[in-house]
Amino acid sequence: MTRQIIETHPFPPYIPNNIKYLIIGSFPGKGQTEKTISETDWFYGAKRNTFWKILEEVYKTELKTTSAKQKLFTTLQMGIADIILKAERKENTNSDSHLHIIEYNDKAVTEILKTNNIETIFFTSQFVHKIFKRLFPGVTNTVALPSPSPRYARMNVKEKIEVYRKMLPNFF
Repeated sequence: MTRQIIETHPFPPYIPNNIKYLIIGSFPGKGQTEKTISETDWFYGAKRNTFWKILEEVYKTELKTTSAKQKLFTTLQMGIADIILKAERKENTNSDSHLHIIEYNDKAVTEILKTNNIETIFFTSQFVHKIFKRLFPGVTNTVALPSPSPRYARMNVKEKIEVYRKMLPNFF
């Protein structure tokens, strides 16, 4: 068997001042860990992932650049991080089920939880929620959102938008 390449997360957590909310995902897509990062590359940047499309609909704002996304998160008092720091892909796919986790991002998440008064932690899938609960069993203010991945086909994008709209904080 050929040894896979260990990929390292290319983005540090984004934690604006005085956050009340935190979104935690899994790990970037293969394309994002293998190339030079540009202004449009950031969390959930895989072409088929609908995370930013969902947030554009929920918050009625265009989110085409990293700075626009960060501005929204700052306005919402929301941070963003991923639970995995290093991983190998078992197959040439972005699916979480094909990740072999080498190192969790627990040190960064611990620091975020310790230095912020987080009201609610949102997860971009049940997979991430399970990992988090295993690493942080005492944290109870958590909500698992439907995965924005196209592989999560139990709901269409419109249905996911409605769930996100009901669960995420509103700044209007």
